[in-house]
Amino acid sequence: MAKPHIVIISPYLANANNGNWQTAWRWSRFLKKSYRVSLASEWDGGEYDVMIALHARRSATSIAAFAAASPAQPLIVVLTGTDLYRDIMADESAKFSLQVATQLIVLQTAGLQMLDERSRSKARAIFQSAPTLKSLTQNMVKVTRYFDVIMIGHMRDEKDPSTYMHAVEFLKSPRIRVIHIGNALDPVLGGLAEKIQLQFPRYQWLGNVEHAATRQRLKRSQLMVITSKMEGGANVIIEAITSGVPVLASDISGNRGMLGENYGGYFPVGDSIKLAELINQAESDRTFYRHLYQQCAARAELFLPEREKTALIDLVGSCITDK
Repeated sequence: MAKPHIVIISPYLANANNGNWQTAWRWSRFLKKSYRVSLASEWDGGEYDVMIALHARRSATSIAAFAAASPAQPLIVVLTGTDLYRDIMADESAKFSLQVATQLIVLQTAGLQMLDERSRSKARAIFQSAPTLKSLTQNMVKVTRYFDVIMIGHMRDEKDPSTYMHAVEFLKSPRIRVIHIGNALDPVLGGLAEKIQLQFPRYQWLGNVEHAATRQRLKRSQLMVITSKMEGGANVIIEAITSGVPVLASDISGNRGMLGENYGGYFPVGDSIKLAELINQAESDRTFYRHLYQQCAARAELFLPEREKTALIDLVGSCITDK
């Protein structure tokens, strides 16, 4: 008997080197033992037993077409940050994706609160995962010449990288180095990065870096920063925590759903001065750094690959059984 065939639709594939692609690729590996799995940026019109579509708005054409052509087949829609915190409130195609989906997935628990009652009834939260690269005790105790702070993500408005760049102006210790990885999808932000790099040698913009090399750079850092205005469930937070690297995060729902309501490393969106204060404190105050480290370590079990794999396989299996 042939295995059921699943198609995973991601608007971004391998060449994008972003979170959507990492999710799609990881899920295809989780599912391939029990299912045939295809990855595509758009539905090709073929027959599939299940569609999993990342991004309610960007994948809306494929979602609508599959729902019309195969109304009896399970259609799972994964909601991203721009979906949850912008598009499902304003974009008709994203709203329609929610209506026709048989199941919805959010990538952190706070995302459930953004859905109306009908959508929430068919939604579940599945935390993403990353392999643990080393013990969650090494970064806390090692003494290094430099205190490396890293931000990872392609430059676009939703990620608000200018807040990270401008924080460089307010850093104190010469030991602090500021690393920035990601393509300049917005040329204005790329120009700002070049300007900051010339003015402040401690800031190093490395551009696009292959994922495995980025992860190695992350694990050698002492702190990871995420400045986003909206997030569905940032992979980079997971990769930092599973590498033993504490996080400083913009105070938004998507980050709180990942790090917890009482996390000590939040700063207001767009507040470069407060971000710099937290970086300075983390570098100079070992008690504060230890507190961030321990809070992150306590969340690590949420992001284990086996936990994510089990949740995904259970959901897909129940959809196929129930259809």
